[in-house]
Parts: sequence; C-alpha cells; structure tokens
Amino acid sequence: MTSSPGSSFGLEDTLKAILPEGKFAGPLPPVHLWNPETSTDIRMEIRADGHWWHEGGRITREPMVRLFSRILRKDADGQTWLVTPYEKVIVHVEDAPFLAVRVDRFGGPGPDQELTFTTNLDYQTTAGPDAPLRVETDTATGEPAPYVLVRGRLEAKLTRPVFYELADMAVPAPDGTDRLGVWSRGEFFSLGAA
Repeated sequence: MTSSPGSSFGLEDTLKAILPEGKFAGPLPPVHLWNPETSTDIRMEIRADGHWWHEGGRITREPMVRLFSRILRKDADGQTWLVTPYEKVIVHVEDAPFLAVRVDRFGGPGPDQELTFTTNLDYQTTAGPDAPLRVETDTATGEPAPYVLVRGRLEAKLTRPVFYELADMAVPAPDGTDRLGVWSRGEFFSLGAA
C-alpha cells in the first residue's frame, strides 16, 4: 500500500503512530481520535472468510494484515477505514472484519460465567454489557449468523464450530420464553428459539 500522491508523511512516521512501542503487543493506536482530511479507495477488502485483499490480490503476509487490523475503524455510518493520523483508506468488508475462532468459558454455568472469544488475528473480547453477542437469522434460509463486538463498532463473526460450542452451553431464557441462550458477565444473550 502506498500513500496517495501529494501526501506529506513518511512510512516511519506512520509506523510510529501505529506501533508506538515498535511491536504488536503494545497498546492499540487511538484511531477513534484521528480524523485525517485525506481519504482514498485503493480497493482494500476483507472477505467473509477473513482474508484481506488489495487490488484483486490476496494479502498473504500475516504481519501486514496484523498491522492493518490495528488501525481498523468502523464509523457510525457503517463505513470501515484503515486510519492513520495523516490519511484514511476505505475498506470494503464483505461480512465482519474478524472471525471468532475460539471461545473459552470461565466460571460455572449461569450469570457469573464469562465467555471470551479469540479472533483469527488473536484479539480477545469477553461478551458482556460492553461487548454484546448477537445472532441474525437469514430470512430466506433460516441460517443463523452470530457476531460478538471486538472493539469500537468492529465485530467478529463466530465460526460454525464456535457457534456449536455456544449451542452446547445454551440454557433456557430467564424470562420463561422459548428462547435458548448463554450468559456472560451477567448478561443473557439469546441464540434463538428452542
């Protein structure tokens, strides 16, 4: 990826903004505070299978994908961007920017348990009031599409094996309806009708 013509910033400045400690393990950059005036579309996309593409070619360098994922932001209008202090690049997201590939349960079944999801890019999020778990159902096929919030407005779609694990953990809804769901951090999340 190159900067747009006329950009006045260098790669070194951008990397310092994205990786302030020089490594991926450092804190995520404050992309919610960055509002650059320059924006471009370089045909960057994240497909439903979690793979990143640029100008029709799959990005196969995992460190590059991890770097880009650190500066991903979804705005209130639903548009997703790669954001630096100097420029933002539109990202076309086919479904969700991340995939939840693992779930770990901490604590016994019930309101006190915690469900922590790990994404394909090793981000972790624990479902709860600040990280809701939701299931959409395709009206034509009846197929469930489960998602969990990772950060900001960015979600991870649960892979089929992870959703099956949740289904195995499902309990009846506390309100006595015919729904089944799971608890995490005191919140009940419906997975669908029994």
